Amino acid sequence: MDWKQQLAALAAKDDPTVEAASPAKPEAATEKTPKQTLCLRYEKRNGKPATIVSEFEGSEDDLKQLARRLKSTLGIGGSAKDDEILLQGDVRQKVTALLRSWGYRLKGEVR
Repeated sequence: MDWKQQLAALAAKDDPTVEAASPAKPEAATEKTPKQTLCLRYEKRNGKPATIVSEFEGSEDDLKQLARRLKSTLGIGGSAKDDEILLQGDVRQKVTALLRSWGYRLKGEVR
């Protein structure tokens, strides 16, 4: 298979009209719809602002995956450990909008 055929195969794969014709997995099966309530709060740690997302119910890998998704979407740093996600800066409004769009419910210092 030469490069032109590979490129055509990739284009067909990304084409929404081709995807609709082929049998696809239901969206509910491919993406989990979370129904958890997360606690959002603001703290200063070592004099620097931090947004904390806590009360996550799930595995450590799921927590790290959510943290990675938040950090990459917002373009900020942070960490995930001990059932908490620490995000650098006061990003409560952005995190609130993202988590609600992803299906999470929030409590705490939500503005």
